[in-house]
Amino acid sequence: QKWYPVHAGFLSTLTRREQRFVRAVDDVSFTIEAGEMLGLAGESGSGKTTTGELLVRLQDPTAGEILFNGEDVATLDDEALKRFRRGAQVIFQDPYQTLNPRFTVLQTVMEPLRIHQIGDRAERLERVIDALDKAELRPAREFLHRFPHQLSGGQRQRVAIARAIVLQPHFLVADEPVSMLDVSIRAGVLNLLRRLKEEMGLTMLYITHDLSTLRYICNRTAIMYLGRIAEIGPTADVIDRSLHPYTQALIAAVPRIQPDSRRQVVRIEGEIPDPIDLPRGCRFRPRCPQAFEACFEEPELQEVAPGHWVACHLYSNE
Repeated sequence: QKWYPVHAGFLSTLTRREQRFVRAVDDVSFTIEAGEMLGLAGESGSGKTTTGELLVRLQDPTAGEILFNGEDVATLDDEALKRFRRGAQVIFQDPYQTLNPRFTVLQTVMEPLRIHQIGDRAERLERVIDALDKAELRPAREFLHRFPHQLSGGQRQRVAIARAIVLQPHFLVADEPVSMLDVSIRAGVLNLLRRLKEEMGLTMLYITHDLSTLRYICNRTAIMYLGRIAEIGPTADVIDRSLHPYTQALIAAVPRIQPDSRRQVVRIEGEIPDPIDLPRGCRFRPRCPQAFEACFEEPELQEVAPGHWVACHLYSNE
């Protein structure tokens, strides 16, 4: 759980007694099995990135547990947290902002090794070259002394990937790693992530707003809306047999190659509610075309098929 307090002005403080919060992540619970890639999808503002940052303790949770191999990451002290982060890394969304423009590729990828005091200079150099090679920047030695402005967007993101894997982590959060890249090179980066997962035995959380990429690389998929999990299950089930009206609307909006192919048309009305003043009951209720009286009560996640869970009153009797 992650709530951000809303800091009101002086007059609002005098007239309003109750502290208000933005509930960015609210009672979210899921597991990621070893060696699995879980997709986390939803619109902007759904809480995807905050969830990913919580998992690697880039942010501290307001409440709840974050268990990694049975250990609560939320309670780790500084020394234990540093050890944890050696095995849990992040690939950020924007390759144009996440690389220090004053660092060469060598300095950028070597930085985690220096922070964690791994090896001597020669060993660090070999590990950097190996990471660049795994990230498909070849020949690796030719990239060592380049600066970010000398790289394309795809090459920058591969440098970011090399930096994330140079410590040989067990868990990786990939936060929309292809959304800032040209369409022509997205498939190559997705192939790279899938290959790294297999070769390095990585467990991965793949965050995206592009549902068309989920089927390609994710074992399971979770759909978030306004800080809550709306649906989670095997990717094929969530995409082909979606249950939640919000999931159905997202999938219906994905362009298809065959313009004449039949698809379910789901229209959602209105704007996303104010995250400070959330609607009562189901958070999707004000926009849901199938809303009914029971939706004024908050739905619980329930399993409607093996491994397929949905938080929707339409399935409360199934």
